[in-house]
Amino acid sequence: MDEPTGDAPGTTRDEELLAVPGSAAVAAATDPERLRAVGEELRVGFAAMAGVGPAVSVFGSARTDRSHPDYELGRSVGAALGAAGLAVITGAGPGLMEAANRGAREAGALSVGLNIELPHEQVPNEYVDLLLRFRHFFARKVVFVRYARAFVVLPGGFGTLDELFEALTLIETAKITDFPVVLVGSDYWGGLLEWLRTTAAGNGRQALTRGDLDLLDLADDPDEVVRIVTGSA
Repeated sequence: MDEPTGDAPGTTRDEELLAVPGSAAVAAATDPERLRAVGEELRVGFAAMAGVGPAVSVFGSARTDRSHPDYELGRSVGAALGAAGLAVITGAGPGLMEAANRGAREAGALSVGLNIELPHEQVPNEYVDLLLRFRHFFARKVVFVRYARAFVVLPGGFGTLDELFEALTLIETAKITDFPVVLVGSDYWGGLLEWLRTTAAGNGRQALTRGDLDLLDLADDPDEVVRIVTGSA
């Protein structure tokens, strides 16, 4: 999941859900109806994902072109995870999500896409075998975590960073355990890691501890990603 793509704006269910009560955007449905809609998305998602088996959620930018080296990196990561017997779950979009789905399919593994309704329509990529469509980010986020044994994070923007830091928060607060988070690409993530070490965990602030930083792994090689995810590193 990452940046929206396309040119057709529209009002989404999340926009209605998060609008100020009493505004025009929320006039079309009541809160009980919204709660039922979220619950139904979770029910359908749980039922569809129940038989997926061991899986890893892979995140990255929707904007990465197929000609960019990051695309081949994502494809190789998806293939390595698939060859290790793991299904690959992405946001179903283009860019690095497509790359990971493509690699998984080429390795003979299940390729899963959790598509999201956006103001600018995100069309699912052609390499998804099992496609789920969500209208609410909340329900989709639950499925990303519940059915994955790890997060693998390729270069990406705000959406990718959102998934990354949300996972770290869940781990830090013990909502999920034994859950590797692997950043792929030291050239992309190195600056962020340096800032976390020297600023967030340094200068006497202690906004983060050194133990917090240990929640993150960094890898450049797809095989190393697999070793970390499977606990064999």
